[in-house]
Amino acid sequence: MAEPASSAAVAELWWPHDRPVEAGLRDEPFLCFVIRHLMAQHERHDDAAEVTPLGQRLLPLCEDLERAIEAMTALARSGTRRVRLALPTGFSPFFAERMAAFRKACPGIGLDLTSGSRPVDLRHGEADLAVRIGIVVDETLVARKLCVSGWSLYASRVYLDRLPVDPRRLSGHEIIGFHDSLAGVPGARWVEAYGKGATIVFRVAEMTEMLAAALGGAGLAAMPCMLAEPEPRMVRLTPDILGSHPVSLVYRREIGDEAPVRAVIRFVTAVVRDHAALIGG
Repeated sequence: MAEPASSAAVAELWWPHDRPVEAGLRDEPFLCFVIRHLMAQHERHDDAAEVTPLGQRLLPLCEDLERAIEAMTALARSGTRRVRLALPTGFSPFFAERMAAFRKACPGIGLDLTSGSRPVDLRHGEADLAVRIGIVVDETLVARKLCVSGWSLYASRVYLDRLPVDPRRLSGHEIIGFHDSLAGVPGARWVEAYGKGATIVFRVAEMTEMLAAALGGAGLAAMPCMLAEPEPRMVRLTPDILGSHPVSLVYRREIGDEAPVRAVIRFVTAVVRDHAALIGG
């Protein structure tokens, strides 16, 4: 980057001599100042500078560029490295309660959390790391197993007051079903195998929707224990685990040696393992 003295020297080529160059450099961003008066060169008839039509069109773009450069410079100087972590539905509360401690321990790392049932595409950069439920088959990704997620059968007290349940006989009951996108999850497989004679009242694509529907008394819910157990209005109908699958931390192999990524890996591992009993059911 040019030193202030050289900037001033360049500016003197077109800055009106009756005004100190330093005043102009103080009054406005230098890049905008240069463009303003560079374009004025072609239409100047006296010592007063006039912005050309092209200059007027360029100025807003230059101001945006100036702000962008300042923002990038500030980010680079701060040394902050942003790491994007994708979580399955229901995992966010585990991390929310620990974020303040993580920021204090790792002030140079900005951790961005997203949550949802759709698996992010790590290979195409939708996130840096992901907590993923189920078997990871992509051999280009590293998958570190953290724990096991268990599912069981639940109903709300509202539903049970209306219709007592024997979990061995579901005929005549109402069950909350699964959207086709969730056909492979343990709950969906269990309902398919043991829900004969029951009525599927509607199908959900998110486990948070299933919890909300069950709490409203819509029907029985075969769902992750980690979502149902903390809710006092839900009743577990059997001590059995109806199905389970692994919970893994997944990331691209080439970023695994980066120090900020390693710090987040340690953080995620600790948080999930601290809640492993609840997740497992």
